[in-house]
Amino acid sequence: MANTYTQIFIQVVFVVKARQNLIPQEKKEELFKYIAGIIKEKGHKLYIVNGMSDHVHILLGYNPVEALSDLVKEVKRCSSIYINNNKWVKGKFEWQPGYGGFSYSKSQTNAVYKYIENQEKHHKKKTFREEYVEFLKKYEVDYDERYIFEEVLNTLV
Repeated sequence: MANTYTQIFIQVVFVVKARQNLIPQEKKEELFKYIAGIIKEKGHKLYIVNGMSDHVHILLGYNPVEALSDLVKEVKRCSSIYINNNKWVKGKFEWQPGYGGFSYSKSQTNAVYKYIENQEKHHKKKTFREEYVEFLKKYEVDYDERYIFEEVLNTLV
């Protein structure tokens, strides 16, 4: 749209279904490049994508031509298809429903970038659940403990 200018920075976080460690270490870079391509193709500016074997963080310059939920849905849909078509896991790979979206000012983006860049180091000190609940509390997001990303169930048969 002519004469429309925005500067919106958003960190998106989403997880593998049941928080399983299914993203192979040796495939993470390939997956993150694929996700980067989706985001760029949709008209957004990618700053960084990184994560662990059970979750992904993305910092992007958001172009409000589409709903954030639609963008995340498309990233998850396309990346699931990519992982399944390349047979990276036994069975069917799926992302868990939902995501976290957190906005930042321009002055905060360097710190967020470094935080995402250093996920491996960060998670030596803090679990994903601790990290995610910390985000929700820091940004005063109302949440129901029952609906925080589901954990892998440890059941004995």
